[in-house]
Amino acid sequence: MKVNYNYIKIIGLFVVVIFLFAFSNERNKTRIVGEPNIKFLGENKLFITDVNVSKLLIQNLEPVSKQPKEIIDLNKLEFALNSNPMIKQAEVFMSVNGRLSAEIEQKRPIARVHTKASYYIDDEGGFMPLSYNYAARVPLVTGNIEKNKLETVFQFAKIVDEDDFLKKHIIEIRQNDDNTIDFKIRKSDFTVHVGTLNQLEKKLNNFKAFYQKALKDQILDNYTLVNLKFDKQVICTKK
Repeated sequence: MKVNYNYIKIIGLFVVVIFLFAFSNERNKTRIVGEPNIKFLGENKLFITDVNVSKLLIQNLEPVSKQPKEIIDLNKLEFALNSNPMIKQAEVFMSVNGRLSAEIEQKRPIARVHTKASYYIDDEGGFMPLSYNYAARVPLVTGNIEKNKLETVFQFAKIVDEDDFLKKHIIEIRQNDDNTIDFKIRKSDFTVHVGTLNQLEKKLNNFKAFYQKALKDQILDNYTLVNLKFDKQVICTKK
């Protein structure tokens, strides 16, 4: 009987490949993950650090850097990161060689509530806690503020954040008991009364025109109140 050596070689090669694959797969399962690679996206990288993120990457009460690749649940890690009130969006993934990576986008504050409680309002109108790592230079929000009713003050703060002139000058936004808005500007002690947010763009344009004229005439310090309540005029109260 003639022996087909080519057939035997193919079977042998097939067995070797299966063995190597099984060995590699088993070794890969037990590979320890190692320190995670953390990448911050966008411009806002100040409020939460690599150390903070690493502390959130916990599974079975231990850091993921001490655990085998096989038992890591990426969905749970991603959920833990996205549950942090400093983080806007997080994605967690793992390479073939067991390198764990996390991409983090932090929230961006546009105003800071300073009442009985202190916290930021982010650029989507949500709650954002203060950070031990960095304090944002944004307008203070005072007055009658409730954490679950931020819509009015958020709308005004959003306009301020998107306008270079207002962002440069407004340092305090006050929400009154009747839900109307006042604000104060840098280097002046008068109060600007906006009223409701109706015709807001027109009211703020009126204020810009008033400010430029009063600055030129050097009379900004003559007033205690600038009233923008009426959209066709600016009414000023002298000291």
